[in-house]
This record gives sequence, C-alpha cells and structure tokens, in this order.
Amino acid sequence: MMHRRGVLAGLALGGMAAAVPARAAEAPRFAVTIDDFRFDDGPLMSGSARHRAILDALSAAGVQAAGLVTGKHVANTAGQLHLGSWAEAGHAVGNHTFDHAYHGGSAPGDLGPDIDLCAQVLPRTPALRPWFRFPYLAEGRTAEVRDRMRADLAARGLMNAHVTIDASDWYVNQRLLARLEREPGADVTPYGDYLVQHLLDRAAFYDGLARDVLGRSPAHTLLIHHNLTTALFLPRILKAFAGAGWAAIDADEAFADPVFAALPDIAPCAHSLIHQLAKADGRFDDRLRYPGEDGPYEAPAMDALGL
Repeated sequence: MMHRRGVLAGLALGGMAAAVPARAAEAPRFAVTIDDFRFDDGPLMSGSARHRAILDALSAAGVQAAGLVTGKHVANTAGQLHLGSWAEAGHAVGNHTFDHAYHGGSAPGDLGPDIDLCAQVLPRTPALRPWFRFPYLAEGRTAEVRDRMRADLAARGLMNAHVTIDASDWYVNQRLLARLEREPGADVTPYGDYLVQHLLDRAAFYDGLARDVLGRSPAHTLLIHHNLTTALFLPRILKAFAGAGWAAIDADEAFADPVFAALPDIAPCAHSLIHQLAKADGRFDDRLRYPGEDGPYEAPAMDALGL
C-alpha cells in the first residue's frame, strides 16, 4: 500500500498533469540552462573565447538560454562586460548565490545573505528573471531546513529554477582539462562524443521518468556549465538533441510550465526536479540512485575509452 505522503503527492501531481494538455505523442522539449559563469582563461580558449563560442552556438540555434550566475565569478569588470553581452543577446539571467556554498549538509549555513549578495552583481536589465538555482541542486537535508530555504526564496519573490535533466558535464570537462594538462595537443573529439551520448542518455532517462510520474513530458531544463566542453561541443549537443527528436525552446517558455511550481515533500531534498517528484510519489524508488548524477558513474566508461 502506498504511504500517505505518496498518495498526497500523487494527487498533487495528478492535478498538475490535468492542468496541461497531454503531450505524450509530441516531441520532448528542452531549454538550455547554463550554471556557474566563469571567465578565467584555460587550455585551448580564453574565458572570453569560451563565452563567445557559447553565445555563437545559441545564436545559430535561435534559442534563448538561462544563465544561473554565481556572483563571485562576475564581481569584476570583465565578468560584468560578459554578462552584458549575454543579456544583449536576449538570454535570461538568474541567481545561483554569490559563493556557491553547499546548503544540503548538516551545517547548511544562511542562504538568504548569499542570495542577496549575488543579486547585487546581477544586471539590472530586462534579462534579469526572478529565478534561483540551488548550488549542487541541494535544497536541504531535513524538512525544516528545506522549508526555511523555500521561505527565503518566497520572501525575495524568487522561484526555484529547477533542473529536470541533470547530468555530469562538469565531470567530462574535468577529465578533458586534466588530459590537456598532460597532453596539450590531445584530440578533444572523443570527449565530445562521450558528452553528447551522456547528455542524450540522461535526457531520455528523465523524460521517461517524467512521463511515468506526471503522465506527460514537461518542458525540460537541461543543466550544463559555462566551461570548455560547453564552448567546444554545444553545437554538437544541440544538433544531437534535434536528431533525437527533441525540440529546443526558450528558457522563458520552459519555466512557465506549471511543473516548476511543485514543492516535493521529501527530505533530503536535492537532485533533478523529476527525481524529487518520483521520490515523493513513492512508486519509483527502484529507478532512482543517490546521488542522481555524479562523476563516479561516468568514470568506468571514460576509463575504458582512455579519456
């Protein structure tokens, strides 16, 4: 028998699904969301070149992305200029805290000041959205902390800019940077091959889980980072998603989906929103892993490929 929390979660999700026309036969949709804007120079590309490559890829695809900004990386002249070019290109900007501290552990700290400090360095332009993304997607180890964090957002008029398609692009990037440090002339193509397949695999997983939990495919938000692999491979990523039947949509359209108003009653509360909703539902524990995504899941395959 399903426990009471699962019944209540199921009723809430049923209402949410009923509020939106069924899209089971339609192409899955996704928006690009990019975390942790950083503009320091690195192998193959300067910070400016990485940023320009990402902007060019989005422009070529004709999609508006969301940038969830960590304030400490843009609290300087260069960072502000790059945020300006992001905004001028029509992309959205949201808050990802100033320090990117981990708030999901036993000593979560005070989220509010971290949000407010980041807000001070975000552009006061039409690009700014009332969106907030938790660092590490960690919303609280206990229900008490989770609810305090949610109250911090509500008090500031912010919505949780959830990820629905979580992934470990950051780990692929980490491995690529380590390879380039050892071998500056190494071929980067296999890392792109691996990253594209990894993102498609995770997208298929979370969309399938969402259809089972919600009874529909929601507007998805894909998490990637402002790093070298995104700069190098974003055109390939977008092309591969299109080839797999995914439709790229603007971030504003994605976050208008009512699924993003969900408040899953789980603790600890972390990971993809779809992971959270599946956990709250109570019927899908055998399909969930903890953490939802992490480097160790990818290490064996990358080791086997010599990456």
